[in-house]
Amino acid sequence: MAESNETRWPDRAFDPTRALGRAVLVAGVLMLVAVLTGQFDLVVIATPFAIGTAVSLVRRPRRAPTVEVTAAEPFLVEGADLGVTINIGNPNPAGFDLVVVRSVVPRWVRLKHTDRPYAVNVDGRTISGVDLEGRVLRWGRHPLGPVTAHAVASDGLLLGRAVSTPPLPLKAYPATESFDAAEAMPRAAGHVGGHRSRRTGEGGELAGVRRFGPGDRLRRIDWRVSLRTREIHVVSTLSDRDAEVVVLLDALHEAGRSGGIDGRASVLDITVRAAAGIAEHYLHRGDRVALLQYGGTVRHLRAASGRRHYMTTLEFLLDVAAGEGGDEPPPSSFGPQLIQGNALVMVLTPLLDVRSAAMLANLARAGRFVVAVDTLADPVLRVRAIGKWGDVAWRMWRLEREAIIGQLREHGVPVVAWGGAGSLDEVLRGVARLAVGRTVTTS
Repeated sequence: MAESNETRWPDRAFDPTRALGRAVLVAGVLMLVAVLTGQFDLVVIATPFAIGTAVSLVRRPRRAPTVEVTAAEPFLVEGADLGVTINIGNPNPAGFDLVVVRSVVPRWVRLKHTDRPYAVNVDGRTISGVDLEGRVLRWGRHPLGPVTAHAVASDGLLLGRAVSTPPLPLKAYPATESFDAAEAMPRAAGHVGGHRSRRTGEGGELAGVRRFGPGDRLRRIDWRVSLRTREIHVVSTLSDRDAEVVVLLDALHEAGRSGGIDGRASVLDITVRAAAGIAEHYLHRGDRVALLQYGGTVRHLRAASGRRHYMTTLEFLLDVAAGEGGDEPPPSSFGPQLIQGNALVMVLTPLLDVRSAAMLANLARAGRFVVAVDTLADPVLRVRAIGKWGDVAWRMWRLEREAIIGQLREHGVPVVAWGGAGSLDEVLRGVARLAVGRTVTTS
């Protein structure tokens, strides 16, 4: 209703308000009555209205305010404090009476003063700032804004048209789940690294003592054994190699309701945070890590190592979203060009879809070293359906899921629930023993 009663001036930064209309109306009516009735004392009453309005309009600003939004940190971690500054500039010599600023706040951003508008005075040719403080409650991309500013000038007679800025992209990286795997990798593929290989070479792990042969270095001679056996023996060591880890994220379905960093974790929350922890652990040890997303759209992040690749991994995880994949991805999506034969494939899956189990079985049949990490949290498993047959349906679903897990184990795919630090050591130990068996059988 207010906008319909205001007259908009074309090609102007400011529009008249109702106060300007009332001031002009009062002065005009008093002047008209004074002329018609001859009561010129009404002119004295109308003069302050006319002069005050004229002076305010003469000193009116010509240009709209400028708005800029900046963040204190370029990126955050979920649960961290957020600091955003909205700078309002006045390019005019005359000041603004008031500037009202309001921002659209995304779902997972909590500001101390919620999303209510802020008012600030801005003098001529100055910049005033509005500081917003809060927290980011969940990982992902959270656009803050757009930010809209309205300026009031000329003693409330003019209202500036809305000035908006594009949303400020906020990136909240997932909080890293603690993870530490002390077991060796199934197969170490690179030339150098931090894992013990099954091949002899330059390294720090003792492999045994053997007779001296062509190509052995003199510094490797074990003099005690050589003097005792009257033959030259050398110490052999296992070479240190790096390994490739493929973290495959099953994003076909979402289960549970996310409560952010302070509430319950959904399946997608557990998946993303666990992937970040696993990637951080292996990248800090010098290994190569690749990421694959299964579900919705198939995405792939090539294997690499180093600090830069860790940041790239976090960027990859920001865009993980649960979505129904209309058709199962083609077999070439997880072919040899993406998953090497000596790589350790850690599949983070809630095992809610038969397609996920089929994908795990296909990887195992292809000779990959696969570990299925169950990301379905206990609170989700304990939720029962409501209704006459809800309890029966829930128990049937549990039995079907346990049957799928049993079939995967029969295919040689270990299934373990994600539990943070050390939760995968026993499974990785079994995979390492399996790799030794394959090597012995092949040889």
